[in-house]
Amino acid sequence: MQYAYHLEDLFHGADMDIKEGKLEAAVEKLEQILSEEPTFGKAYNHLGWLNETKFKNFEQAEKYYKLALQYAPEYAAAYKNYAILLSTLQKYDTLKDLLKQALQVPGMDKATIYNEYGILYEQLEQYDTAIKYYKDAAKATMNDKTLQTALDSIKRCNTKMSL
Repeated sequence: MQYAYHLEDLFHGADMDIKEGKLEAAVEKLEQILSEEPTFGKAYNHLGWLNETKFKNFEQAEKYYKLALQYAPEYAAAYKNYAILLSTLQKYDTLKDLLKQALQVPGMDKATIYNEYGILYEQLEQYDTAIKYYKDAAKATMNDKTLQTALDSIKRCNTKMSL
């Protein structure tokens, strides 16, 4: 059990390094975790996020997100992060499969997933379907900011439909 605490401590340290902008230190800690425990899925998620958002290496980010989901299928952050990458890369079929899978994860924030569905269909210019998912997001949230985002998204889609 002490070993698991060691890995979680390293992971927490990497998380703090990311928040403080110490990206090289974070990568070193995450790689150390994976050298000791190659199935530590949360570390893959963080490496995916770093590769996507900081290093702009989308191919590497996708590889890491897939490993995160393989080894930590209950880790909700990996679904959201991977969904954003797939949306950016316009890999819509893969994104649809991922979002469907994400809705089955216990404890998943459904409003977040419905919002990602809305974004997907808005990008595809299927505004009626996008609005349906944005409404689902609005209904599923208890957060005022998330609710406002959903309402703004519905308004945006309605505007686009009138163009």
